[in-house]
Amino acid sequence: MLVLLAGIVVVHIATVIMLFVSTIANVWMVGSSTAGTVSSGLWLLCNTTCDTLTVSSDNEASLRATQAFMILSIIFSVIALAVFIVQLFTLEKGKRFYITGAIMLVCWLCILIGVSIYTARFTGILRELESPHHGYCFILAWICFCFSFIIGILYLVLRKK
Repeated sequence: MLVLLAGIVVVHIATVIMLFVSTIANVWMVGSSTAGTVSSGLWLLCNTTCDTLTVSSDNEASLRATQAFMILSIIFSVIALAVFIVQLFTLEKGKRFYITGAIMLVCWLCILIGVSIYTARFTGILRELESPHHGYCFILAWICFCFSFIIGILYLVLRKK
């Protein structure tokens, strides 16, 4: 049981770190141009220097929503980790970690909404470049989506022994 708890905590901490990296770094879309590699994230468009990401007025609300949901997912993931640690020491034996699981599933939902909006609206943001493709931050966000769902379900099923 102790090994299972330790494994869940390690995966949860790794998920929090990956969420931070995927939200902060600017490598959601990558392409190459004559000037070098161009990457676009949630905040900046980087070539040799990084400038504020400019989007059309139609896509501005979608970008803000993606930014907000990714930040909310980080907040809920950190709160779930803190609640788990508190419940670990205060919860009676035989009880389940329902609150932690519910918070982690809210985190999962925020990641789903944020990354889905980005996928629908910004996948072709670097169309004019050669071979545009998704960067590691986009992939990390989808990995966090999977991990947060698995962790949320495990918290709901897990009993304190």
